[in-house]
Amino acid sequence: MVKRVLLIVLDGLGIGELPDAEEYGDKGSNTLRNMADAVGGLNLSNLESLGLGFLGEFKGIGMPGQLKGCYGKMAEASKAKDTTSGHWEMMGVIVDKPFPIYPDGFPREIIDAFEKAIGRKVLGNKPASGTEIIKELGPEHMRTGSPIVYTSADSVFQIAAHEEIIPVEDLYRMCEIARGILKYPYNIGRVIARPFIGREGSFTRTPRRKDYSIPPFKKTALEYLIEGGMDVISIGKVKDIFAGKGFTKTVLVSDNNDAISKTILSFNAIKKGIVWVTLVDFDTLYGHRNDPQGYAKALEDFDKRLPEIFEVLSKDDLLIITADHGCDPTTPSTDHSREYVPLLIYVPAIKKGINLGLRTSFSDLGATALEAFGIKAPVRGKSFLNKLKTTF
Repeated sequence: MVKRVLLIVLDGLGIGELPDAEEYGDKGSNTLRNMADAVGGLNLSNLESLGLGFLGEFKGIGMPGQLKGCYGKMAEASKAKDTTSGHWEMMGVIVDKPFPIYPDGFPREIIDAFEKAIGRKVLGNKPASGTEIIKELGPEHMRTGSPIVYTSADSVFQIAAHEEIIPVEDLYRMCEIARGILKYPYNIGRVIARPFIGREGSFTRTPRRKDYSIPPFKKTALEYLIEGGMDVISIGKVKDIFAGKGFTKTVLVSDNNDAISKTILSFNAIKKGIVWVTLVDFDTLYGHRNDPQGYAKALEDFDKRLPEIFEVLSKDDLLIITADHGCDPTTPSTDHSREYVPLLIYVPAIKKGINLGLRTSFSDLGATALEAFGIKAPVRGKSFLNKLKTTF
């Protein structure tokens, strides 16, 4: 039986369009391949050793004769391509009905209710890039004190405010108010606090972002793991995506590098359970900003730290590396893309080089974690533990 699981989600690292990608406006998206082509090839020797090169043609990434891990890919069964659906599905909750999106901004009834509740008018109320809208409306926000409200192709109600104009704790309270308004029948997936600092022409978002998710509508694998006596540790924003449900501890982080360091520390500190880190910089700093060069460098930086992660794994530990959706930095869109995601496994005790094939739902991941800990639970998903031929 497994003692510890380390789950690393590379936020937005898709590996090719799903069959229905055209319905989502994502035909031709392939985050990893298109990024590799844009930068002339990637150097990801450690991910390569786990089998990443067997999941597609990615410039610079080969197919070694000897692997140290196992590989496969997963398709999202949920009718979505966002953070919430991707994370929930990994733990057995499939979103059959998409969360609502607002390509023309939020209806007046929502904005009126929000403005009345906070006692201020808002700016924006349209889909926008987060960095662009603070550049556009930041000066007016500083003059008027009105928060900036915007959305994207995801089901999100985002509130941006300068920390000197609206203190962060006040911004968080505004988000809590919005979350209360945006429950049924609106069911918007997430309300997100987007604090920023600086002056006109040089506004910068700060690390004090906070997500207020709608709670999962079913019990997740995480909750069953806790009932089974496991520690479940959230590194970074993961806990927020589940509205705080299913975690025993949360560790705050500032960026990918900090997240990796704190993941290693947290993993070393537990005896039995799961540590889950989602490395958000790939998505927020590079995918959404159409920056393949920045994305490539961040991915190579992560790859260089993988040996540190391998080092802390014992024969009874399971490392899973995957993604929650795509976010192709080379397409005109700055939004998420509906893609397959990688499934890379490393355990010292397993036979190497096993092809786990195509998993038809991200929920297979949670089912595998439950079986690895010997926990039976009524959640979606088909475990692939038997394919690993472990000596657990």
